[in-house]
Amino acid sequence: MVGVAETSDEVNGSSSSIPSSQKRKRSSVSSSGDGAKKRSLMLLDSDLLDCPICYEPLTVPIFQCDNGHLACSSCCPKLSNKCPACASPIGDKRCRAMENVLESIFTPCPNAKMGCTKNVSYGKESTHLKQCSFSLCSCPVVNCRYAGSYKNLSDHYCLTHPDSECSDCFICGLSFSVQTNISDKILVLWEYKKHLLFTVECFAEPYGVNVAVSCIAPCAPEVGEFSYNLSYTVDGHTVTYESPEVKRVLQVSGQTPQENFMLIPHSLLRGDLLKMKLCIKSRS
Repeated sequence: MVGVAETSDEVNGSSSSIPSSQKRKRSSVSSSGDGAKKRSLMLLDSDLLDCPICYEPLTVPIFQCDNGHLACSSCCPKLSNKCPACASPIGDKRCRAMENVLESIFTPCPNAKMGCTKNVSYGKESTHLKQCSFSLCSCPVVNCRYAGSYKNLSDHYCLTHPDSECSDCFICGLSFSVQTNISDKILVLWEYKKHLLFTVECFAEPYGVNVAVSCIAPCAPEVGEFSYNLSYTVDGHTVTYESPEVKRVLQVSGQTPQENFMLIPHSLLRGDLLKMKLCIKSRS
């Protein structure tokens, strides 16, 4: 059930009896015509906007069968384009009405309490969170449970972990030496001028060691973009990796990267210690 009310939450001159805790404001819609009042739509059951098959938020495009049953674009191929409710074909007809509804619905950013004032299109909250400057970033130090904005994360790290053995300081644009043990798995780097945290992660694999560089921050414009050059030299052999982009993450995953990393083969490893040269440059 969807209730429509004036922005004062009054309907037909009387106050709505629905508790505010049960109301989920979704959008503001202006009617056509001069002097029309702006109204607020309240959805009492947000599950109505989820795919009935995978239960994930519906996103455009949305498909329907001849009987009106809905399915998201991800589910249709998995169903072999056969509606699970009535066995009718599904995947060719778009449900324009529901698509129009979704495109008119906006929700407050999940980081509203942190200070974000943006409204986000329904179903696109996760995309926005990756770019929202108020998104929580997790401290990369093992067993530390702190999470805060990327600006506060830098202060937290310097104040709480000043003596961390797995840390270093650098300035963007200047090449510097990096030493880390493969067994430590992660080295935290603190950028002196921008006050950002970067990480160098080592992933031991059967064929060698993968080394990846990341920045712990959202993909917000104010954070900026970075590139990096990483090199490892031993016994006259040099492995160099140059990346046009430093991946920005909200937390380190600890999972072996599938792309954007330098591979040091086992034949070039000399024990647990890695001595490398790194230069991180700002692209903005």
